[in-house]
Amino acid sequence: MTDGPPDQLRLLEAVLFAADQPRTPAELARHLPEGTDVGALLAELGRQYAGRGVQLRQVGEGWAFRTAPDLADRMRVEQVQTRRLSRAAVETLAIIAYHEPVTRAEIEEIRGVGLNKGTLDTLLEAGWVQPRGRREAPGRPLLWGTTRAFLDHFGLRDLRALPGLDELKAAGLLDTRPALNALAARGELADSGGSAESGGDASGSGGAEPLDPGFGAALVPDSGGSAGSG
Repeated sequence: MTDGPPDQLRLLEAVLFAADQPRTPAELARHLPEGTDVGALLAELGRQYAGRGVQLRQVGEGWAFRTAPDLADRMRVEQVQTRRLSRAAVETLAIIAYHEPVTRAEIEEIRGVGLNKGTLDTLLEAGWVQPRGRREAPGRPLLWGTTRAFLDHFGLRDLRALPGLDELKAAGLLDTRPALNALAARGELADSGGSAESGGDASGSGGAEPLDPGFGAALVPDSGGSAGSG
């Protein structure tokens, strides 16, 4: 080793290894004895690490240890990130599964609130919903349905395997009160009679997508309950 005492070189190596970002020669000099030739030490350290899996590289005005460029493709690590769906996403997914093909306006009508674009984007990214053409109605609204990935993820052979009304009620996952009473209890209706003012025009969705008159005839794939209880 020709450039500087070994202890200075080891100290420089330790400082660079522990640094959370590239360090400039001036910053490195604060950890070394006064008068140390930092440039010469960096050059020597770079020679020692040349050809190794980790190399000393200049990043902007600073220096840092980096993985050798030729190993970059072998260093890729895929990680599965578990993300919890929001309540809105869960409700939207359930509505699509039980009513598909369904339009955005119909989803909003059932939920009683407007649908954020990010909700559908989340379900699209998960691969659980997909467009299913357009409804032959004014404005030709987009129809949404579930995918094979949805069935596979939830262990379903087909949509007929979805739990029915009785099963949902028994599990405590469904409000057993009449729908109008439930909405009134949440303050979303002026009264339980469902006056004209509580219709779709007040939902805030703009009424761009008219509802299909036959929509909601069968809430879930069983005959145990009426559509109105969903």
